[in-house]
Amino acid sequence: MKIKILGSGCRNCKRLENNTKEALKDLGIDASIEKIEDFKEIASYGVMQTPALVVDEEVRVFGKVSTVKEIKEILKLKV
Repeated sequence: MKIKILGSGCRNCKRLENNTKEALKDLGIDASIEKIEDFKEIASYGVMQTPALVVDEEVRVFGKVSTVKEIKEILKLKV
């Protein structure tokens, strides 16, 4: 599973990253998280609002900080 956090490194981007790490830990999933801060690369995903969560090259959330519970539900669909 490949996970990416798209965003400028703002506070909300860091919150989404932390929530994602916690969700992965809770589910016992070993996956790395790549942070994408380049705006051209972010735009290539069709994302106009950050932060965004990308799982296996599919944008799952954008424009908000998902809760740990919401992220766990997203990740369960990929396991």
